[in-house]
Amino acid sequence: MKNLIILHGALGAETQFEDIKKRVHSDFIIWTMNFYGHGGNAVDKPFRIREFANELEGFIKENVITEPLIFGYSMGGMVALDLASRKPELIDRIVTLGTKFGWSPEIAAKEIQMLNPEVIQNKVPKFAEALAKRHAPEDWKKVLQATEEMMLDLGAHPPVDKNSWSTIKTPVTICLGDQDEMVSKEETQTVYDILPNAEFVDLHDSKHAIEQANLDQLVEVLVCGCDGEEG
Repeated sequence: MKNLIILHGALGAETQFEDIKKRVHSDFIIWTMNFYGHGGNAVDKPFRIREFANELEGFIKENVITEPLIFGYSMGGMVALDLASRKPELIDRIVTLGTKFGWSPEIAAKEIQMLNPEVIQNKVPKFAEALAKRHAPEDWKKVLQATEEMMLDLGAHPPVDKNSWSTIKTPVTICLGDQDEMVSKEETQTVYDILPNAEFVDLHDSKHAIEQANLDQLVEVLVCGCDGEEG
């Protein structure tokens, strides 16, 4: 049976993917992981895409996971592509969803405005409660701060490297929700044009949050490699 590794996004954890796991458990051997600083793991060093990718490499090797399909949600997609650009032999195929590829100092400054813990507690207290539960026993506010610093670094050092990414021969399916409020089709198209073996899937009736994604269509993409369209 095919191996599937599911990677969470920024502020996320492996616990967010139970619905997807239930839908594909008969099709894959499913692997999930929490990156350091997430899901209760200690925030003991700066968050960086390369460090998360190195952690993913170690996870694959330690568990002897052969030729996995990697589903990377949001930041997880960036992590998978970073590893594929350096260690393509470790990955069979990649599916990304809602991965933000376009970064600049201005974009980073805009994104971090949504990471103010006081604002989150006052305006969206249920989200604050979810973050606290998701990252316990670690302080969720430390996760926010580390994520903010990572975004500033992404803005200062945009992660999409045309020279190295244009050599990624791993098949990549880039999915984007048609109602994604964080990721533009333009920045997604830019990466699609760079990758030599990529396809794009428009996920219908889907916002950025994984909880608001069209899971029926996404599962079709994961299981059959198609776009999930009927007909």
